[in-house]
Amino acid sequence: MSLKHAQEYRDPVIARRLADRIAAASRRPIRLMEVCGTHTMSIFRHGIRSLLPETITLLSGPGCPVCVTAQSDIDAFIALARKPEVIVATFGDLMRVPGTESSLQLERAAGADIRIVYSTFDALTIAAEHPDKKIVFMGVGFETTAPTIAASLSAARDMGRKNFFVFSAHKLVPPALEALMNFPGVALDGFILPGHVSVILGEDGYRSFFERFSVPCVITGFEPVDILQGIFRLAMQVESGTPALENAYPRAVTAEGNQKARQLMDAVFEPADAVWRGLGTIAQSGLKIRATYADFDAARHFDLALPEPVEPKGCACGDILTGAKTPPECALFKTVCTPMDPVGPCMVSSEGTCAAYYRYTE
Repeated sequence: MSLKHAQEYRDPVIARRLADRIAAASRRPIRLMEVCGTHTMSIFRHGIRSLLPETITLLSGPGCPVCVTAQSDIDAFIALARKPEVIVATFGDLMRVPGTESSLQLERAAGADIRIVYSTFDALTIAAEHPDKKIVFMGVGFETTAPTIAASLSAARDMGRKNFFVFSAHKLVPPALEALMNFPGVALDGFILPGHVSVILGEDGYRSFFERFSVPCVITGFEPVDILQGIFRLAMQVESGTPALENAYPRAVTAEGNQKARQLMDAVFEPADAVWRGLGTIAQSGLKIRATYADFDAARHFDLALPEPVEPKGCACGDILTGAKTPPECALFKTVCTPMDPVGPCMVSSEGTCAAYYRYTE
């Protein structure tokens, strides 16, 4: 389906037509996972599930960067905030995520200097304004945000800004897809691949994953017609038994991706093993700061005494991130755990699956 105008991607007539085509194409149960947290919110916001036949099950995956951040990393953020010489700069979603003993929000209430920023360059500005302090930016995100943080580190080195640091807890999407394919109890028929990450990675960024597992994969955008087009293509692949890696978001995603952003990211970061909430340790799935930028690496610079990480008692966030459970299957959902008083990160983040279920379901 070729659309010429932006408004057509929200056209309810086109959406209904696609939903009918999906119903006609899917003759057996199909389990699809949307990997991106923005897709999860869009699916709920636009009522996509209500348009789909009972044969299609949509599962939300580990696509919320705050949600998959390991408890040990949250504890490290809190330990950094407790240092009197440190000003912590962070995106707002991290503030209320509970660590083992506290949260950034509680630490700020206790007097820690913690500032919400909208860009890592805002943190670099704070470093220039407070030369007597050490400014630490909490680097959380996927391939989408890593290039901008790499750019700030490059700028800091060029400026000789010696009081600017980044704690890198970045994650890479393709290794997580591989982990999901091998995860016990998780049966998937296809992936709705993330739009924003794919702008950086390009279609070719998933090539090795697809060639290894031969599972249906479609990159989609975030409008209702985008998502339904992706689901239709996946249903056709599954029903015909011809898995493919398709790009249904060509207006934003190319085969090769954003080469300049990838080169910048690769110049500053290198792959490393990383712990994901719910998935455990995944080989070469994180990004650590290269030795050439060691002077800006908070993990190297600060000596942190961390508690033994303990997951929130009763929280099913880990199972939700792998598709093993949905939020209503968590005993804490909408009772003990709410957006006003969250127990786990899936209820905290604006891209969290629990937050989406809470907001858009009864």
